[in-house]
Amino acid sequence: MSNPSFSNADSSLASLLGGLITDAKDLLLHEVTIVKLEMQEELQKTKTAAISFAIGAEVSVAGGLLLLLMLVHLLVAFTTLPLWGCYGIIGGMLLVLGFIFLATGKHNAAQIEVVPPKTVETLKENAQWIKEQTTTNQP
Repeated sequence: MSNPSFSNADSSLASLLGGLITDAKDLLLHEVTIVKLEMQEELQKTKTAAISFAIGAEVSVAGGLLLLLMLVHLLVAFTTLPLWGCYGIIGGMLLVLGFIFLATGKHNAAQIEVVPPKTVETLKENAQWIKEQTTTNQP
C-alpha cells in the first residue's frame, strides 16, 4: 500500500522542479531575445563601417582617376615641374585622402562586438543560478 505522505512529498518536489524548469526556460527565452536585439545593433554598426569603407574606396578611385589628370595638367601649366613630378604630387595627395577614409572605416569596424559582453555575463550568471537551484533542491 502507498503512504500518502510520500505521495505528497513527491508531487511537491515534482511541482517545484517543474516550476524551476519553466522559470529556467522563460529566462533562457528572454536571454535569447536580448541576444537577438544586441546582434541587430551590432549588424547596424557593421553596415555603417562597410559604408564608410565603400565611400573611402569610391572617393579614392574617383578622385584618383578624374582629378589626377586635371590637376596634373593644371600644375604643369603653372609651374616648371616636369609632368612626372606633377603626377607624383597629385597622386600622393589623393592617396593621403583615401587613407583617411580607410582609417575612419577601420576605426568604425573596431567598434563592432561579435558577442555582446553584457549578454555573455548574464548568461553565465543565469547558468550559475540554475545550477545552484537544481543542486540545493535535491533531497
